[in-house]
Amino acid sequence: MSSGKPLLSQSGPLSAPQPHPIHHNRHSSLTLTSLGCLHSASISSSISDETQGNNLYDLKEVEEDTVATTVSRNSREASAFWPKRKEYRSEELYLQCPRRKRKGLVSWGGVADSWLDISALEVSGASSRGQDNLNKSRRSERFLKISMQLAESIPHHDNPRLIHINDPKKTNEKADFSGNEIRTSKYTFLNFLPKNLFIQFHRVAYLYFLAIAALNQLPPLAVFGRTVSLFPLLFVLTVTAVKDGYEDWRRHRSDRNENNREALVLKSEKFYPKRWKKIQAGDVIKICSDEAIPCDMVLLGTSDPSGIAYILTMNLDGESNLKTRYARQETNNLVLEGSTISGIVRCEQPNRNIYEFTANMELKGHRFPLSQSNIILRGCQLKNTEWAVGVVVYAGQETKAMLNSAMTPSKRSRLETYMNRETLWLSVFLLIMCLVVAFGMGLWLKRHNPELDTLPYYRKSYFEKGKVGKKYKYYGIPMETFFSFLSSIIVFQIMIPISLYITMELVRLGQSYFMIGDRDMYDSSTNSKFQCRSLNINEDLGQIRYVFSDKTGTLTENKMEFRKSSIWGKNYDCRLSLTGPSQDIGVEGEDAKFYRQKWRLKSEIFPNSELIKLLYKDLYVEEKIAAHDFFLTLAACNTVIPIVAECPASGPDCTPGDGRKSINYQGESPDEQALVAAASAYGYTLFERTSGHIVIDANGEKLRLDVLGLHEFDSVRKRMSVVIRFPNDSVKVLVKGADTSMFSILKKTQPSDDPVIRITQSHLNEYSAEGLRTLVVAARDLTNEQLAEWQCMYEDASTSLTDRSIKLRQTAALIERDLTLLGATAIEDKLQEGVPEAIESLRQAGIKVWVLTGDKQETAISIGLSCRLLTTDMHQIIINGNSEDECKKLLCDAREKYFVKSASCRDQIPKRKKNAEIDYLEIPSNTKSASPQLHAGQEDGPTFRPLALVIDGNSLVYILEKDLESELFDLATLCRVVLCCRVAPLQKAGIVDMIKGRTDDMTLAIGDGANDVSMIQMADVGVGICGQEGRQAVMASDFAMGQFRFLKRLLLVHGHWNYQRIGYLVLYNFYRNAVFVLMLFWYILCTAFSTTSALTDWSSVFYSVIYTSVPTIVVGILDKDLSHKTLLKYPKLYAAGHRQESYNMSLFWITMVDTLWQSLVLFYVPLFAYGESTIDIWSMGSLWTIAVVILVNVHLAMDIQRWVVITHMATWGSIFVTYGCMLVLDSIPVLPNYGTIYNLGKSPTYWLSILLITVIGLLPRFVFKVFHQIFWPSDIQIAREAEILRKRRRFFGS
Repeated sequence: MSSGKPLLSQSGPLSAPQPHPIHHNRHSSLTLTSLGCLHSASISSSISDETQGNNLYDLKEVEEDTVATTVSRNSREASAFWPKRKEYRSEELYLQCPRRKRKGLVSWGGVADSWLDISALEVSGASSRGQDNLNKSRRSERFLKISMQLAESIPHHDNPRLIHINDPKKTNEKADFSGNEIRTSKYTFLNFLPKNLFIQFHRVAYLYFLAIAALNQLPPLAVFGRTVSLFPLLFVLTVTAVKDGYEDWRRHRSDRNENNREALVLKSEKFYPKRWKKIQAGDVIKICSDEAIPCDMVLLGTSDPSGIAYILTMNLDGESNLKTRYARQETNNLVLEGSTISGIVRCEQPNRNIYEFTANMELKGHRFPLSQSNIILRGCQLKNTEWAVGVVVYAGQETKAMLNSAMTPSKRSRLETYMNRETLWLSVFLLIMCLVVAFGMGLWLKRHNPELDTLPYYRKSYFEKGKVGKKYKYYGIPMETFFSFLSSIIVFQIMIPISLYITMELVRLGQSYFMIGDRDMYDSSTNSKFQCRSLNINEDLGQIRYVFSDKTGTLTENKMEFRKSSIWGKNYDCRLSLTGPSQDIGVEGEDAKFYRQKWRLKSEIFPNSELIKLLYKDLYVEEKIAAHDFFLTLAACNTVIPIVAECPASGPDCTPGDGRKSINYQGESPDEQALVAAASAYGYTLFERTSGHIVIDANGEKLRLDVLGLHEFDSVRKRMSVVIRFPNDSVKVLVKGADTSMFSILKKTQPSDDPVIRITQSHLNEYSAEGLRTLVVAARDLTNEQLAEWQCMYEDASTSLTDRSIKLRQTAALIERDLTLLGATAIEDKLQEGVPEAIESLRQAGIKVWVLTGDKQETAISIGLSCRLLTTDMHQIIINGNSEDECKKLLCDAREKYFVKSASCRDQIPKRKKNAEIDYLEIPSNTKSASPQLHAGQEDGPTFRPLALVIDGNSLVYILEKDLESELFDLATLCRVVLCCRVAPLQKAGIVDMIKGRTDDMTLAIGDGANDVSMIQMADVGVGICGQEGRQAVMASDFAMGQFRFLKRLLLVHGHWNYQRIGYLVLYNFYRNAVFVLMLFWYILCTAFSTTSALTDWSSVFYSVIYTSVPTIVVGILDKDLSHKTLLKYPKLYAAGHRQESYNMSLFWITMVDTLWQSLVLFYVPLFAYGESTIDIWSMGSLWTIAVVILVNVHLAMDIQRWVVITHMATWGSIFVTYGCMLVLDSIPVLPNYGTIYNLGKSPTYWLSILLITVIGLLPRFVFKVFHQIFWPSDIQIAREAEILRKRRRFFGS
């Protein structure tokens, strides 16, 4: 045994199992290697394709289509016991690869080869058979944007960073490394004003109003007071600047507190306190328990003799389980001895990939590798470790945490896009009105040209007290016409409502407040509330047509339970014990004595009695040996960390003095935790893990195993292996992985000749049909020669700074072959509560639910049936081709069988708009031209059973091309359900992009892992699940929740309310401002086309800001057309959003016609009422001001559906506020309207005019609404009337 020495002194493998802080299949980075035959085309949001983690079930990554031909040399026998080491360079591998084979399926990152060909590829190193015609992938601009964002985390090693340990001066003298001072603030005291204004004026509307205010400063165009004209814009800019300034001040305060924290830094052989901002790369830092890590540092030593440090990464990735990091045994011994460490760390340049670190350390003439398990990142916290010492490699803004602090892409709502279209129409109206005024002014001046010198404002001079005063500035008819045009723009400026932007932000903020506070969307199991991470797209929740959902952790709980196992061809059913481990399992006599467990697990498992008897038999039969190796593999082949504690005396299964200990497993993957717990339940308990060995309690015998090396799971191999040395010096390779990658590397025995393989495959099919997650377990013995050859390659690969993952993959292929099959496992991932009901409600609402998962086809179909996504009456269309021609044939056959008329032959595919109710009933013959059609004349066409499309990621590689994408689109949109299996992260985004690019339908993507980030960012609305896999999806999402079932309430209730409110809010703001502008327009036409105003400057400004703004905001936040009970009871009511009933072009034009009528009534009723009087212009303006405020508020009151106290206060209170403001303004002697309201209030004509304006102006609207609700009621109106009737029955007790 060599357990007493560092194993790397001989072989150079990694010094310890390397756990990684997130599930492998949920992350990767877009890595395009230069090694042609090793297409590293992994796709993910954050990590490279050797992504860390251990969830071997959700194969959500991409498989490479070749393995390097250099692996073929591994079959040659070694010439000596310790073969000469050989350096493997990228250039050498490049030359060994045929150049014509270097093209990979990079575009969609799917599986290019048939699963049956993996053996030849991995063992003999056969060259790639990739399809050259697949490199022309169709990409939309937004998809490329996502891809480029993911590619930013690619590490580059061409120019490694040199860190001199404990010598920061030498480290930084030749390199411009960042200091450790961080800055998250956006502004400084000097640049706040210009920078904030620059950011704010990115809104085109602000530039428009700035131009208006600037025009009003010119003397010929000064319609309003120069100060007053600036007030609206200054108000909006000031409010936004104050908000931004306060937020940035908080960032400054946080940065100051962070930078001034202290850490212990080594100087002159002692540790002294030093502020974080003074720390530099090369400093040696000591961190004590529960302290935060100030920068990215490589561990040199810990208080644990084995060099283990436990860290909490919650601030970095949101995960609450502890991670382990390791100090190299070489440096840890020196730290514990108190010796001085002097060496060099060569590492990659700073990058955003928090799940990968590639480096070497040179110490006393020896070089050994460093990986992600040897580095602690800033933002983490040291736990359960007394102290840890490390050297700083990245500081300040170059730390991975700071590099990952970018904001998620902003999104704009669909309704806001439509609003811009209507704003353009309003601009056209504004332009027409200004041209009419300017043209009229020109004609009027031309007609009265001889009289101009005698008219006020046009004669050359005016008289003051009988004397000649200042001269007027008359610029001639052309210039006066032009000035009249510009002045009209100033007068009519609020036709484009600047207040609408602020109003929408406030309303969305209020809506978000009530969504966050909704108790029905609170998840008590995870203590997580609903989160609104984006305030721009609340209303889009009411128009969703497609929901793209991940499966694991989104539809399921991602809490794994070990259910079944197949060992040596025999099936064993293992159920969770309901009565505890004391239940009799049929083990008697001596067997019971050996079986008595000394470990208490967090969740007890009820072992299979037959399997227990087999394990504890005295006879060493072949079946028992296989079972022993099976559970040994489950206990050893993982990165789970055991935490052992004394069993509490108060525990339900503990008796004081019984000697039992409590053990809790910490791991990044729930799958691995379940497997290790299952092994413990059968007597194989992993209870110690150090940097170089693990200790397992195997049937009461303490078994210490030296870990010679660990090959992590990656997206290409889809398996994990560990090389261990037993106490008798025998060496084994223990492997577990997906069935698709394991059967091809077993011993060359045909399934027909080996009953174990044949029966195991049958068991795997049964497990998948039950919706269980499967895994295959195998092992092999290594000879000394094979071990030596592997160790030689492993050392070269693990110390390489370039293409380390590729070389490690080649090394793994050397030993992951000729395996002996031991068995298979089946783990249950239960559905979340309420998932079937939520999916059914969404489907009734006309929403199509597509599930995009990395699971096997059989598993995905089984889960689809259990969650009611699939039903037994559906026709299942299976597309799982392995070539472009095969996929095309499958698509064509399906279209012909189900009478789908393809749209791909058309020159252009118009946007598809479908009626939601028709779509739910699956009657495609009524859809528009771009939708799949049923052939006319088919008698049984409309009676077709609903269709379900099941397609795998391998097929999507060939289908997501320009020629076949339209075929897939035609078929998929005809199906009620689409289930995509074995898909990669960017394939998920590609599917979403296909729907977005070919339809006008709104899309929503929901997921819980980092592999869902690209899909979430691609969709119109992204929802993250606060689940078991960190917070990557949550941090990239627009909304976040604890359970999938909350999506039902989010869309059907809050989505409907938000869409209805915002839609009405926009139309009402257009109406409110347009009626005011048109009133001024009619006045100007009657005043010789002059741009004089009867309203005071302050009344014009206050109209939108004070007089009418509050009721709009209150109604936008609180109004409800239907109760949440009705909306949940009748999901089809959600289809009103699909039909755009609350906001569409027809409603806009109807509103404009109504606005035109009301403006005419508003202007001419007072004109006729006071036609024979001597009322002055300011009194008339005062009447118009109060009349228009009362008119628009009564108009709003007619449309309010839910009256509460605050609604009454806002609606009627705004009228009283208007009167109050007018009383104040009319009481100021210097203003021209001084005293007008006091005189008007005494006249009955004044009050009668207001009453007539309100009644006549709103009468057509009232009549139209009555007739429409009687003869053409909408679903919403019918449901509302039913609600009213139910309330009346309850009130009257009938």
